[in-house]
Amino acid sequence: MTMIEAGPPGEIRIAPSILSADFGQLGLDVKEVDPETDWLHVDVMDGHFVPNVSLGPPVVKSLRRYSDRFFDCHLMMTDPGRYLEDFRTVGANGCSVHVEVGHTAGLIDDMRSLGLRVGLAANPDTPFHEVAPFLGDIDLLLLMTVFPGFAGQSFIEDVLEKVEIARREIERNDLSLDLEVDGGIDVLTATRAVRAGANVLVAGSAIFGQSEPLLAASALRAAAYDGLQ
Repeated sequence: MTMIEAGPPGEIRIAPSILSADFGQLGLDVKEVDPETDWLHVDVMDGHFVPNVSLGPPVVKSLRRYSDRFFDCHLMMTDPGRYLEDFRTVGANGCSVHVEVGHTAGLIDDMRSLGLRVGLAANPDTPFHEVAPFLGDIDLLLLMTVFPGFAGQSFIEDVLEKVEIARREIERNDLSLDLEVDGGIDVLTATRAVRAGANVLVAGSAIFGQSEPLLAASALRAAAYDGLQ
């Protein structure tokens, strides 16, 4: 399978979360917002690590027919290692595993050996020092701005301090690393998140929950660039 590149680290990227799309017309929803988005964010929930179940490799495989975007798969799973190869096979380009599940170094090695772009995620109440040792080994740090499991939650402002700390460490160590935020992102919080140091914005309801998703994605991009001012 041809590898789809994520693009240079640090650039502003809009990554709509398909969790908020209409699964009855998922391909059409994704194609509609394509002109104003950069990645697709795929939330995978196992009903154990988080209290919800979403989708698996078959959905990713079917979605790949409709999009040539970078597939950013967020594995909210207790045992993500069992499924990494399956997701890579059906079209995932990058996967993020949670530091809270443990075995982080081994999971990073597994993702790297499969040719996946390596992401590490942390919940809002997980301190930065839990992810800090791995910054030099990953391609993306995902800091959750809600507790994972359900779409439509409110942005947790306290996480912005962790975003600022992460951005300082990335720059201090001259790392080629994307900093992603996910949860409660809209035109207001997008600007604040980028000012704090995030460059990849995951948005579900703020795009797919709107009457005109393409215009909503465009407005979100504009808000993100406002954060660079």
